[in-house]
Amino acid sequence: MSIPFGATIPFVEHLGFTLEKFEGGQSELHYAPQPAHLNSFDVTHGGAVMALLDVVMATAARSVEVGMGVVTIEMKTSFMRPAQVAPGQKLKGIGQLMHRTRSMAFTEGRILDAEGRLCAHATGTFKYMARSHTEPSGSLPTD
Repeated sequence: MSIPFGATIPFVEHLGFTLEKFEGGQSELHYAPQPAHLNSFDVTHGGAVMALLDVVMATAARSVEVGMGVVTIEMKTSFMRPAQVAPGQKLKGIGQLMHRTRSMAFTEGRILDAEGRLCAHATGTFKYMARSHTEPSGSLPTD
């Protein structure tokens, strides 16, 4: 069962990411790429893979500071293999908070295919930001 993101994020909704783990500096997202998300080689477009990495790292950072939002400061991505899954299968994004300061989070993210093979890896730096508005009761703010 998916965990609510707690905020309306139209791009994440468009891509269909689901939040499956959100605790203790760790996060997991699932993503079933649609035909419109593929590149000319019929594999998941690198931009969609990078978006999944960005969100999985941001949620890992937020999982230890639920009341804060985060914004991406920098991100470095390496692609190891095509992020390709059969229809009905999902890519898995795994995020880990590596270190944090009062205002910054240093993270890493991995994208795995349905067989558990590493497709992409990223490191990212995020800045914690106070929310200027109140989220609905029980919701989790997102990137």
